[in-house]
Amino acid sequence: MAYNNRYQYETSPRKLQPEYEPIRKKYPKKSTARKTNVQTKTKNKKKIKQKVKPKKKSQVKVIIYLVLVFTILFAISYRNSVINEKFSQIKKLKSNLAQIEKENEQLEVNIENNLNLKAIEQSAREMLGMQKLESSQKAYVSLPKQDYIQPATEEIIKEDNTNWFQKIINFITGKTYKK
Repeated sequence: MAYNNRYQYETSPRKLQPEYEPIRKKYPKKSTARKTNVQTKTKNKKKIKQKVKPKKKSQVKVIIYLVLVFTILFAISYRNSVINEKFSQIKKLKSNLAQIEKENEQLEVNIENNLNLKAIEQSAREMLGMQKLESSQKAYVSLPKQDYIQPATEEIIKEDNTNWFQKIINFITGKTYKK
């Protein structure tokens, strides 16, 4: 029979080890001898100075964080003020655009009204003193039915924009152009 190392004496259950070991703080031993007041006072002062240093460090960190938060808030408020300024500029430009478009439409209506032929004729009579032609003021011109266009006396040379392959084919077929 094989013995298993997990058990002692074949019938005993195995010994369990704890999964963790409790942490035990080591406290300094108290001395029975009384210390003098001077020694205790100097040690207390050292302890107070040691405690003050971490407090100062933590206070400096808090101040730095506060300054950082305020700078971030200032940057955000500055950005918002710039956005508000740009928005007001855009609003002002849009109102100017609407006013100019309204004036433009009014001018277009005035132009269309002034383009009326009767209004033009009336303004020509009143302002410029113009009158319509009468039959006695009309003069008719008769032109002979001869063509007055003269042919060109110079010979026009037309440049040929063909490639070298096309030139060879034209030479073989007999089509030659003057150059």
